[in-house]
Amino acid sequence: MTKKHFPKGLDDRMRDQDGEIRKKRSDTLVKTLREEYGENVAPGYRSDAKLGTVLKREGLESLNQLLNK
Repeated sequence: MTKKHFPKGLDDRMRDQDGEIRKKRSDTLVKTLREEYGENVAPGYRSDAKLGTVLKREGLESLNQLLNK
């Protein structure tokens, strides 16, 4: 089984095959997001909460919206 590799863009972010920036999966844990983006991500949520749950409860559609909130 071969693993697909998607190239990184100039901003070092992963891209899909069509060049679009890959979206974070909804099952990404808040703990992982805090390691990547800082401790102030999703305040009031447990570290084992999933991104999809946080977005749904906050009425948001993307990680970007959550980070800019």
